[in-house]
Amino acid sequence: MTLVEVMIAMLLGVFLMGGVLQVFASSRQTYRVHEATSRMQENGRMALEVLSRDIRMADFWGCASDPGNFVNNLDETGTGYVDFLSGGIEGTDGASGAPDSLTLRGGIDSGITVQPPYGPQASANIKVPAGNGLEQDDIVFVADCSAGDIFQITNANPDTSGTVVHNTGSGDPGNFNVTNPGCPGANAHCLSKVYGSDASMMLTQEINYEIKAGSEGQPALFRNDLEFLDGIENLQILYGHDTDGSGTANYYAPADPLVDMADVISIRFAVVVRSYDDNLTGGLTQNYNLFGTTIAAPDNRLRQVYTSTVAVRNRL
Repeated sequence: MTLVEVMIAMLLGVFLMGGVLQVFASSRQTYRVHEATSRMQENGRMALEVLSRDIRMADFWGCASDPGNFVNNLDETGTGYVDFLSGGIEGTDGASGAPDSLTLRGGIDSGITVQPPYGPQASANIKVPAGNGLEQDDIVFVADCSAGDIFQITNANPDTSGTVVHNTGSGDPGNFNVTNPGCPGANAHCLSKVYGSDASMMLTQEINYEIKAGSEGQPALFRNDLEFLDGIENLQILYGHDTDGSGTANYYAPADPLVDMADVISIRFAVVVRSYDDNLTGGLTQNYNLFGTTIAAPDNRLRQVYTSTVAVRNRL
C-alpha cells in the first residue's frame, strides 16, 4: 500500500468514526429524554393517585357526617395535639407562585363496632372485638349517628384484649378535657356519653402535603413531613366553593383565610414534575401552563404538569 492510500483510508475512517459518534450522541440524548419522561410520568401519576384518594376521603366521620357534635378529648397542652374539629380541609396559598400546602383531616373506616357491656358510665372502658389492629397511643374516635368523642388509646394491648382505655395516659398528647360534659373536673379523661351497639370506632388521621427539598437535593412532595415523591417541583391548589348548596362548585379560588372552607366540596390541584437531569431541552426554553398562566422554565430540565379535580365525597 502506498502512503496516499493509507491517508485516504485514514480520512475515510475519520468520517465513519464521526458518523458513529454522532449517532451515539443522538441515541444517548434520546435515551436520556425518554428515561426522564418515563420517570416524570411515574411520579406524576403516583402524586395524582395518592392526593386524589386522600382528598376524596377528607372530612369522613362515619354516619355522624358532621363533627359538629363531636368532643375532642385530647390534651390541648400536648405537643401532639390536633384540633380535628377545626375543619376537615385547610390550606395555605404560596406567595408569587410558590408551592401551596394542603391539610386533610378525618377518620379511616375500620369496621370496628362497640360491643357489650355498654357503660354504665362514660368513664368506663370501651369493649370492641379482639384482633382489631388498634395500638396504644393511637388517636381514635367513637361515634354513633348523633355524637362522637375523639381520644387517645392509653392501654398497651387493645388489639388482643378487645378493650380500649381512655385514661389521661402518659403518651403525647394524652387525654384531658376539663369541659367534657360526661364527667368534667377531676375525671377529665371521660367521654361525653355512653355508646351502645349503634356506635363504631375509627382511627383519625391528619395528612399534610407540602413541597420541600428532598434528600437527593431535588424538590419533593412531602406527606406528613416524610419525603413521599421526589422531582415534584410545585403544588398548586384551587378550592371549589359551593355557595348556594347546589352540590356543585360555584367557583374555584386559592386558599383565603377570609373564605369559609366549610363551603369547599371539591379541590382542583396541579403538580409540576421536573426531570432529575439538566440539559434535556436542546437549549430551548420550555414553557408550560399552570392554571392558565404560562411559565418559562428557568433551566433545561423537562417539566410536565398533571392536573385533577376531585370531589370531597363526604361533603356531597
